[in-house]
This record gives sequence, structure tokens and C-alpha cells, in this order.
Amino acid sequence: MTHPHAPAGQDADTTGRPAAPGDGTTPAVTPPAELRRHLAARLDGAARAWLDQALDEATAHPGTHGPISVWELRLAEAGRRCGPEHADAARVLILHTAHADAEALTRVYHQGTADERRAVLHALPHLVPGPEALPLVEDALRTNDTRLVAAALGPYGARHLDAHAWRHAVLKCLFTGVALDLVADLDRRARGDAELARMLGDYAAERTAAGRTVPEDLHRVLALTGSAPTQGDGPDAPHGKES
Repeated sequence: MTHPHAPAGQDADTTGRPAAPGDGTTPAVTPPAELRRHLAARLDGAARAWLDQALDEATAHPGTHGPISVWELRLAEAGRRCGPEHADAARVLILHTAHADAEALTRVYHQGTADERRAVLHALPHLVPGPEALPLVEDALRTNDTRLVAAALGPYGARHLDAHAWRHAVLKCLFTGVALDLVADLDRRARGDAELARMLGDYAAERTAAGRTVPEDLHRVLALTGSAPTQGDGPDAPHGKES
């Protein structure tokens, strides 16, 4: 990733849409069984019936069958059937029930809408244990869709992004307005990171020199970088201090 300077004349080019999920759940960190209970308690009868059918289809035809699987078609319907506030959770459940692997998730991501891409990012920690899907996270971090950026920095991104990419992603959150509360494992990864502290200081100085306010979240992360590293943190950890 390149250094995340906003284009001249504006702070950022974003969608302007909220980065947080709409129904109070966080699909990337909520176990699928709990997601299903959450939806069952909130969807109306027609939406519950549709979701049950979609999950039954995913169970009966997991993985990839032919040029497109039936469960992939259901992903596109989730917003209309379940409502936009529940669509992320419904899509993650469908992907999880279908046992979508990294190849299938990559296809869905690149062929889908922004909403479907976000659901893929939320599903990664439930479905892909290794770094095979990291290119999807990196692609999302190159966009100016704040919801995709936030989803990319969930548990999967926290686990697999190297230190250099993760630091730049944190700075991108600051200038696009993504709340750092949405960045998974922020405290651990930022703790004692002197290079991140330098980058944050440079960014704060740039904004101050331009007569702009410094985001409050920046001071919070800067304080974390000044903390002493805990036992187990080091150059061999995924968030090692190399950049």
C-alpha cells in the first residue's frame, strides 16, 4: 500500500456511508450459531422462511457446483429478503453453511456487489484459517468504501496483514473517518510499535500544518504505541515492528 495521503483539496474520498453493521452484530466475530439465533429473533416470518431455505440449499449443495452455485444466487437476494440491516449476517451464514473455500470466496468477492464483498470479508475468519484470502483484504484496503475498509480490518486482517500494510491501513482509517473501534486487535498490534508512532506523528504534523484538526482516535492509538510491549510480542509475531 502507498502512503495514505488524501487527495489535494479534500480530507478523503469515501462513500459517506456508515462503516458499522446496521443491526448491532459484528458478523466477523460472532459465531455462526449465534448469528442464526440473532436473525431468528429479529426477522419476520417471510424472511426467516427464506433464510431457512437458503441455508438448506447451501447445506445440500456446498462448495462449487457448475459455473454458479445456488447459494451464490441467494447472496444477491439477502438484502431484499432480510433487509439491509440484517443482510451481512445472512450472507455470512450462507457462506459458512456452504463451506465456501478461498477460491469460492475470491470468485464471489470479485463478481459481487460492494455489499457482497463486505460479507465475504466478514466471513473470512470463519472459513479461511490461513493467509490464502489475504489478497481480498488488500484489495478492500485500496478502495475508498469505508465499509469495505472496516470489514477488511476485522479478525482475519488483524491475523494476517503484515506490519507495514497494517500500519498504513490504520492511517487510512484515520483520514477516511473509519472508527478505530472497528479495527480488530488494535490494542495488541499497536502496543509498543515505534514505527506506527512515527507515522502517526507525521500525519498529525501534516494536518496541524494545514490548519486541520487531528482525529481524536489518533491520540488514542499514539498512546497505545507508547505502551511497553507485552510478553510474546516481537519480530516473529504477525505485527512485528518491521515495515
